[in-house]
Amino acid sequence: MTTLTPSTLNGKTPETSELSSSSFADFVQETTALTRRLFIQLQRRPSTLIAGIIQPVMWLILFGALFQNAPQGFLGSSVSYGKFIGAGIIVFTAFGGALNAGLPVMFDREFGFLNRLLVAPLASRFSIVMASAIFITTLSAIQTVAIVAVSAFLGAGLPNASGLALMALIILLLVLGVTAISLGLAFTLPGHIELIAVIFVTNLPLLFASTALVPLSFMPTWLQWIASLNPLSYAIEPIRYVYLHQNWSLSSVVMQAPFGNVTLGAALLVLLGFTTVALLSIQPRLRRVFV
Repeated sequence: MTTLTPSTLNGKTPETSELSSSSFADFVQETTALTRRLFIQLQRRPSTLIAGIIQPVMWLILFGALFQNAPQGFLGSSVSYGKFIGAGIIVFTAFGGALNAGLPVMFDREFGFLNRLLVAPLASRFSIVMASAIFITTLSAIQTVAIVAVSAFLGAGLPNASGLALMALIILLLVLGVTAISLGLAFTLPGHIELIAVIFVTNLPLLFASTALVPLSFMPTWLQWIASLNPLSYAIEPIRYVYLHQNWSLSSVVMQAPFGNVTLGAALLVLLGFTTVALLSIQPRLRRVFV
């Protein structure tokens, strides 16, 4: 007679449970090691991080000075252009860093290191993707903190604690979604030249077709529609709103699009949907590469 135990009733034996926990521990160890490798590369070539901080700070200072004499009413009676553009630079810096996430993977492909990883006895090859996501998210957080600090020093002020938490959530959603797309391109395109071309073609058009530099009302109608469909606008406007309003809620209107008002909660749902679609869309490609 077979004795039933809680483990067998659940369809799991102690051995399978132990194996599952061991596989998860191996996955964490592999992800940690691959992430550490990326940070060692950054430590050896810190110019990437330094340039990633200096460039948006220069944009913040130069664009703020360029439009400081803009006509009254352009942004509202009490809004300086430096305070207005801060949200756009924060989002665009995070977007640019995430868009470059596929380059290290592409170089690993070209130099043969990725092939060594794929034939190694890894618990899960998805640790390669997870390590890149953690690395890019950390860099984006460092850049965001630097921009927020400089903006505060230049007089743009700081959101309250809940506003800062919301800003972190928005940046995280955007970075995860764009990183997923970039990694998908890294495993699809033939080489780094093609990936860099996609980055260059995508970067500036998405910047100018968003609300990063000017308000939606300042644009021609056709560009208003494009900017209203741009995921970057749904990250920029909530951050801008919490910068300008200490009291906010999910029902606060953050963007007056041509098709209607967009609330803060709706903007978060759009970002969540964008990230979910991006993560799901790369799954088939990753399975073909990793399996």
